[in-house]
Amino acid sequence: MDHLPDSEWPLTQSFSSETTGNTMCLILFAIDQHPDLPLVVAANRDEFYERPTEAMHWWSAPEILAGRDSRSGGTWLAITRDGSVAAVTNVRDGRPEAGERSRGSLPIAALERKTGDLKRELDTSHAQFAGYNLVRANGQRGWYYSNRDSHPGRTLFRGAYGLSNHLLQSPWPKLVRLRHSLVQHMRGTPVADLHDALIEALMDTTPAPDGFLPDTGVGLERERFLSAPFIRSEHYGTRATTIVSVHRNGEIQVTEQNWRARGEAGPRQTFRWIRPS
Repeated sequence: MDHLPDSEWPLTQSFSSETTGNTMCLILFAIDQHPDLPLVVAANRDEFYERPTEAMHWWSAPEILAGRDSRSGGTWLAITRDGSVAAVTNVRDGRPEAGERSRGSLPIAALERKTGDLKRELDTSHAQFAGYNLVRANGQRGWYYSNRDSHPGRTLFRGAYGLSNHLLQSPWPKLVRLRHSLVQHMRGTPVADLHDALIEALMDTTPAPDGFLPDTGVGLERERFLSAPFIRSEHYGTRATTIVSVHRNGEIQVTEQNWRARGEAGPRQTFRWIRPS
């Protein structure tokens, strides 16, 4: 979507910081869909540009690679040394509550806890968080949980998945289009070029036609504004694009492209390491 004039900014100005803070807004991931890459993740994080954020870096406790939200101390996407990835999105359902706890703690918990313990903890804390989706994946399987799902806690096996601000695999236009793009790039793009190709794919600013917009309780104008995979404006938009690839030979590569207001490219950094044996 092109830059919104200041007169249109109230469309997003009414978002609370907790409604948007600490969450990805688009996550694509493929489990066992490539002969050399058992896991590929591609994600956009949308947020107010003024919200203070630390770029992706290695944390000491826990030992994860992640960006950090300076306001709440949490993160939106994190990777472990062995190539497990966890990320969170908010659920956009028009409910105004902020939640007692920040959703930025959820990816960290997902990487620290066993599935059974994590599910029990999440089952008893629904009301403490605003709506969220949490996904964890490695090269063998994934796990998905939402406190807006009627049957939360699902194991995911090989396949290509998409997640935005509704439940997993909801057929929102940007998810359908970008999930297809992910699969096509994994089939036809050389591994060495995959990160660059996926970053370019996630820069798609095409809004969805009105007839295909979801109704999440935020009004038509905001639905239009948020319907593009890559959002840019003066005050709110895509802040970071993150690509993760886990290779069968043990190599893990992570690229983070940061974005400034109006979609101006900021710093890009790449991390590479070999999974501990």
